[in-house]
Amino acid sequence: MTPVKLYPAKPDKVYFFGTCLVDLFFPEAGLDGIRLLEREGIEVIFPEDQTCCGQPAYTSGYQDEARAVAEAQLDLFPEPWPIIVPSGSCGGMMRVHYPDLFADTPREAQAREVAGRVFELTEFLVHVCHLRLDDRGPAEKVAMHTSCSARREMGLADTGPALLGRLAGVELVEQARAAECCGFGGTFAVRHPEVSGAMVEDKSRAIEAAGAQHFVTSDCGCLMNIAGRLEHRKSAVRGEHIASYLWRRTS
Repeated sequence: MTPVKLYPAKPDKVYFFGTCLVDLFFPEAGLDGIRLLEREGIEVIFPEDQTCCGQPAYTSGYQDEARAVAEAQLDLFPEPWPIIVPSGSCGGMMRVHYPDLFADTPREAQAREVAGRVFELTEFLVHVCHLRLDDRGPAEKVAMHTSCSARREMGLADTGPALLGRLAGVELVEQARAAECCGFGGTFAVRHPEVSGAMVEDKSRAIEAAGAQHFVTSDCGCLMNIAGRLEHRKSAVRGEHIASYLWRRTS
């Protein structure tokens, strides 16, 4: 597995950026991500004034509005500690798009500095923490869904599967067309519900056909979309954020 950037030694402290979907729908995923980091001996700082990364406005073409939302986040991370994000989507926004969003503005240098400290959670656990896992769960077949942003913007198609591969009782099954989008895509699911629905139906069927008993993902948007579809289909397959899955099987 080739790292996508130069990774530091494991730090004593990190910031945690929780994301809107974690805050509103999957708070336990954020707490489990923090627990995993704390178990590695890292002090986790959660800036209480954090809100949205600005991605919904940005991907809808509202640059000024996105900049206003993103600017409110820049001052939350004054110390030179890594910023851990339990989402490739929000992580991609902050690491990849903040420099462009603030280009030719007084905040450009600060945005670039903040972007350089952003790590997606599974990336950080693999490349910085070199996480070892003592699996205490039952034997289980699991499918992994990696979000488009994590896979394509951040180059992290392998970090989630790498962590699952360290669980002795887990058999990672490969779904057909694993690299395809689940159809969520943030505002895409709202703007194009019929297309989005067809995409998540294909994704759900592929996970079932792979023989998975469980599926995990590192992005809560994908989790909400796929798990909701599986539930609608009355499927026995259940979904979970990878942070919660790792914590549950190893604690």
